[in-house]
Amino acid sequence: MEIFVNLAVNDLPRSIDFYRALGLSFDDRFSDENAACLVIEPGHINAMLLVKHFFSTFTLKPIVDSTVATEVILALSTDSRTEVDAFAERAAAAGAKASNEVNDLGFMYTRSFQDPDGHLWEIFWMDSEAALPNMTEVGNTATGSSTTGTEPANQPTPELTGHSPS
Repeated sequence: MEIFVNLAVNDLPRSIDFYRALGLSFDDRFSDENAACLVIEPGHINAMLLVKHFFSTFTLKPIVDSTVATEVILALSTDSRTEVDAFAERAAAAGAKASNEVNDLGFMYTRSFQDPDGHLWEIFWMDSEAALPNMTEVGNTATGSSTTGTEPANQPTPELTGHSPS
């Protein structure tokens, strides 16, 4: 299976230049004056960079202004902390803005940035074996939950599910 994430952009040539500066490539078969197919992981992960007027033809909903609101966070894993730093440094040199402080949990290391259109990207490395015992603790910290990891957290409310509690 292959995924194509669609991102609205203001200036397609500027976006293409930005992602090329990160060392990424494009598939010209799916690119024209309205769109460019950014290849993130060949054969698996792509991002369609669509100029806003063209993007709007795919949805009836308003397009989020990604410079002031979050629509999605795109997270890409790497094989090492060094690769995380190198990618984030290339992004900064190409004009990206850091969006958060470096997050070093020991078993996971993350840096994040905003591309020229404000889309949020996270580049991370994770030691999967070391991460497993820590995931409950990290999830509880992130959600503010006080669970021990043995009981369900974040139960849906009746307002969200349309069901009332029994």
